[in-house]
Amino acid sequence: MHTGAADHAYDRYPGSLTTPPCTEGVPWLIMVEPVELSPGQIEPFRSLHHGTNRPVQPLYGRTVLVSQ
Repeated sequence: MHTGAADHAYDRYPGSLTTPPCTEGVPWLIMVEPVELSPGQIEPFRSLHHGTNRPVQPLYGRTVLVSQ
């Protein structure tokens, strides 16, 4: 199910961190429409989060809520 205002709608699903310790129970929020950011907006995030160490995972019975 999309949540939020139409121009900021997002989908949510349960997952885990993508870097060690790969903690489970992390809520992921994915924007329905891409949001454009400048390099200056991205750099502070990139300095705190150094990429991902995990490939895409199967759902393993998790539910992804998506509006129709």
